[in-house]
Amino acid sequence: MSQAEVLAMLADRIISNVDNALRTLAGQSPGSGRANPAKDTRDALLRPWQRRRAGRLMRVNHTGEVMAQALYTGQAAGTGDPQLRSALLQARREEEDHLRWCEDRLRELRSRPSLLGPLWYGVGWGMGFAAARRGRGSNLGLVVAVEHLVEKHLDEHLAVLPPEDERSRHILEQMRQDEIAHAHQAETLGAQALPVWSESALKALSKIMTRGALWV
Repeated sequence: MSQAEVLAMLADRIISNVDNALRTLAGQSPGSGRANPAKDTRDALLRPWQRRRAGRLMRVNHTGEVMAQALYTGQAAGTGDPQLRSALLQARREEEDHLRWCEDRLRELRSRPSLLGPLWYGVGWGMGFAAARRGRGSNLGLVVAVEHLVEKHLDEHLAVLPPEDERSRHILEQMRQDEIAHAHQAETLGAQALPVWSESALKALSKIMTRGALWV
């Protein structure tokens, strides 16, 4: 491959990464085309406190999906394995569905995304790229660790959502199924367990992000 071709490929990847960041933060992610899981579910008349609670929870989930976009984008940018890059980008497209569904529900609940989205996108991209540079096993190991963490958060949110809020519940249940599938795929492709310190740091970061998104 000539130097010109290498530079062209690098420029294309930079443009693609910037494009994903802008689309994610502007709420313009196309997704894979799947229908919103709540599309056939009647929107219950929630009490004001129930709507505020559901809105805060969905804001946390939306922030998590912003970070997921950044992670997968950074991981794909950092790997030199075409097969792995393709798998990561496919998972990212499915995560775009989650982002779009959360945005839809936030509007319905008269809530908004977190104002800290750009910060978490930058943090997520850096984490993903760094994991990719450590090799295939570490790259996929980050997918497994993050998806298991998200699954746990979704279980917690499903347990405390207002019982009447079936639209949010259907969205979170489908997201949970997808996260489990992504973790399983990463394990199949050769994920390696992250070091204990890395998993601990990831959990601490998740707590900071969750608490911040609840209010900001």
